[in-house]
Amino acid sequence: EVHLVESGGGLVQPGGSLRLSCAASGFTFSSYGMIWVRQVPGKGLELVSIINNGGGSTKSADSVKGRFIISRDNAKNTLHLQMNSLKVEDTAVYYCGTKGGTYWGQGTQVTVSS
Repeated sequence: EVHLVESGGGLVQPGGSLRLSCAASGFTFSSYGMIWVRQVPGKGLELVSIINNGGGSTKSADSVKGRFIISRDNAKNTLHLQMNSLKVEDTAVYYCGTKGGTYWGQGTQVTVSS
């Protein structure tokens, strides 16, 4: 059975940092490109960052470029999103998933507020 389990969300002040993790199981993690997306209630999904299966190629949305870093550890079947210089507008539920949308996690809430 496939599982993607996000962790690391929480409440942080503007300018702070959080590191999200996504633990994968039940499929060959190293064969899949992976993505982080986020969703604000009432709005659509926003693609945050993409990483290829080997981890050597990444892309991020302009809204997070220079602040968020996507990475992966294929030996540990884990995906990460390091989020720095957080802004109020980064508040959302963050989901990890396989590129192409085959598998998704349940999401983790990130709230940036003073």
